[in-house]
Amino acid sequence: MRYVAAYLLAVLGGNENPSDADVKKILSSVGIDVDAESLKKVISQLKGKNLEELMAEGRKKLASMPTAGPAVAAAPAAAAAAAKPADAPKAKEKEPEPEPEEDEDMGFGLFD
Repeated sequence: MRYVAAYLLAVLGGNENPSDADVKKILSSVGIDVDAESLKKVISQLKGKNLEELMAEGRKKLASMPTAGPAVAAAPAAAAAAAKPADAPKAKEKEPEPEPEEDEDMGFGLFD
């Protein structure tokens, strides 16, 4: 993702066909090491393509993907309710344990 982001920054900066060196310069300016093979792959895939059209295609693909909506979120709660028997005895509530008494004076003070 960092290589694509740096490539897009170079294009937004006015360089229509950024080279490896252009992308490396952008990434090294923020302290990111570059994997030359991954960078070459990204540049070869993006070279000569209209990035606005690629992003529009990507948005269409993302729009067609299912998302986790209310039905998916409600499914675990419904399954838990179905698994719990209605006539199950209620668990006996635990009585709170009494807090231990504090020693008021232990023979010394914090700032003595």
